[in-house]
Amino acid sequence: MDLDEIIAVLHQKSSPAYLEGMKRFAIENNRALGIPVPELRKLARIIKKDHALALELWKTGLHEARILASLVDDPAFVTRKQINDWVNDFNSWDICDQVCDNLFDRTPFAIETAIAFSSHDEEFIKRAGFVLTAEYAVHNKNADNETFVNLLQLIEYEAWDGRNFVKKAANWALRQIGKRNHILKIAAIETANRILLQESKSAKWIASNALNELSKKVNFR
Repeated sequence: MDLDEIIAVLHQKSSPAYLEGMKRFAIENNRALGIPVPELRKLARIIKKDHALALELWKTGLHEARILASLVDDPAFVTRKQINDWVNDFNSWDICDQVCDNLFDRTPFAIETAIAFSSHDEEFIKRAGFVLTAEYAVHNKNADNETFVNLLQLIEYEAWDGRNFVKKAANWALRQIGKRNHILKIAAIETANRILLQESKSAKWIASNALNELSKKVNFR
């Protein structure tokens, strides 16, 4: 399938009702068609991996085409420049999360990117740093504990940020690190307890929410 054929298929799959429903979840839908992600995943399995096509899909600016781009791209061909170019286009939390989950966290630059983005001024770029941390904690089974201890320090340092999409991602990253193994669970709980002492409301929310989950019995991956 070439670009034009794929765009035609996307228009066929569009749903006005789903498009309208995206607003309820604070998803930017000005350039969206209204297609559930499972449908995009089915289409991606038909298309298979194609880096050049992924770049073309991204350039269309269509919401669903960009999610599809993250699904069909090959992380082996993704460059630092591509990551920086794409993240500057993020205009919705779901685009941020899908791209980080489907693609960015599987590149060799995942950790350095997470570190760089976690202190960025722009909300969705900063969110991307913490989403990358969370997704890397889930997907990379062989990463060492030291990597995540260093990332916990970043979460602690940035816990003051009260912007909704940032604090939720920081909380997500903290919880996912704590669920990797017993050592990191202790480290995450200690981090959360220090965050709890910070003055900002967002820090207290991030910490208390994480502690509520990490205090429960966890079946480590």
